[in-house]
Amino acid sequence: MIAEPTALPGVVVVRSPVYGDDRGFFTEVFREDRFGAIGLPSAFAQDNHSRSARHVLRGLHFQLEQPQGKLVRPVAGTIFDVAVDIRRSSAHFRQWVGVTLEAGDGRQLWIPPGFAHGFLVLSDVADVTYKCTTLYHPQSNSGIRWNDPDIAIAWPIPGGVMPLLSDADAKAPLLAAAHCFE
Repeated sequence: MIAEPTALPGVVVVRSPVYGDDRGFFTEVFREDRFGAIGLPSAFAQDNHSRSARHVLRGLHFQLEQPQGKLVRPVAGTIFDVAVDIRRSSAHFRQWVGVTLEAGDGRQLWIPPGFAHGFLVLSDVADVTYKCTTLYHPQSNSGIRWNDPDIAIAWPIPGGVMPLLSDADAKAPLLAAAHCFE
């Protein structure tokens, strides 16, 4: 396993070898000793799985009281996965990074606590799994508007298409009004 840095310190693409033949492929997606060896958490408290249709945008989500680190990968389909630094004391505050992840490509995105997370589905459907370092804590669930102009994420949305959002995501506050990490 290899940890490839992104433009945001701490956010990394985890790449695992994919071994394929005429039967299909095999890859290790998590191994405690190898994650520890590349400086990533080796203990996770919760695994989640979502299924979404094309143009569904989930996010930007985070938890303040029990912040979660997330290891994200699609198990079917393709997504544009985004992390936004929402630590006000960070030199990278408001900066974002986006990575296109495709099921079976051997890549996952590690998003440490202190970042908001979201993704856009680029394929007809995507099943996305993510490991979380802490349990979901509904009372501290927070979000930031997906299209906040101060963040200016370049979502790969075709012209004239409006992403499909949950009510909570559509009503999420702008970063300037959101409670963030200090």
